[in-house]
Amino acid sequence: MTDFLPRPFAVDRPDVLDLDITALDARPGAVLVARSPFYPGGGGQLPDRGTIAWNGIVRVVTGFEPTADGIWHLIGDDAIPDGAIELRVDPAFRQRMSEQHTVAHLVNSAVYTLFDGALLTGVRMTETNEFSVDFDLPKVAPEQLRAVEDAVNAAIADDRPVRAFDMGYDEAQATAGLFRAKSVAPPRQADGLIRIVDIDGLDRQACGGTHLVSTAQARPIRILKVDNKGRQNRRFRIGMQSA
Repeated sequence: MTDFLPRPFAVDRPDVLDLDITALDARPGAVLVARSPFYPGGGGQLPDRGTIAWNGIVRVVTGFEPTADGIWHLIGDDAIPDGAIELRVDPAFRQRMSEQHTVAHLVNSAVYTLFDGALLTGVRMTETNEFSVDFDLPKVAPEQLRAVEDAVNAAIADDRPVRAFDMGYDEAQATAGLFRAKSVAPPRQADGLIRIVDIDGLDRQACGGTHLVSTAQARPIRILKVDNKGRQNRRFRIGMQSA
């Protein structure tokens, strides 16, 4: 039987970007901790960036290996972290990922509404002001693009709270609209629950990433282009307004 991977600490406590913790285990180039402020990546969201420090030594975190016991943090050389570990997430990068993930939900909500339940086929967040969201769509007219863009920017201006709660996995599957991806979904947790992200009065769906606490924290967007990625797949290229 495959072990359930625990939900990352960062998902429930995205406000915690600095954490001091004791190592559970270590090997050359990696250390295992029971909880971490780093989001290890997944669902189109890139892994967090930041540093790890111990005994006055500082290294950049280069990758993650989630396990049933915790998350291995990789450091890119043969040093062996030990004792008290200081984990520090890059706040600007986390903000960018949370913003793009929240906006991806808004784009998803607009497309789902305006295109009769069109399903998500992929999300690709980036370290730039542009990212993409793919949908199972045969075609998109210019006026439909404007309607999606207007709906997203209206939701940002509305300052809608973004919250999350747990729900029984089977109940969520039986509830229309909570699973929006065509072929993948956040996994069932060991306790039989799944995390639902709710954008007040607008959108509710299963999701495992980090988000803003309000839509108003996101910048307005433009839909830069729609690419044809197959007969039934359209890639929406989203541009965030420069700060």
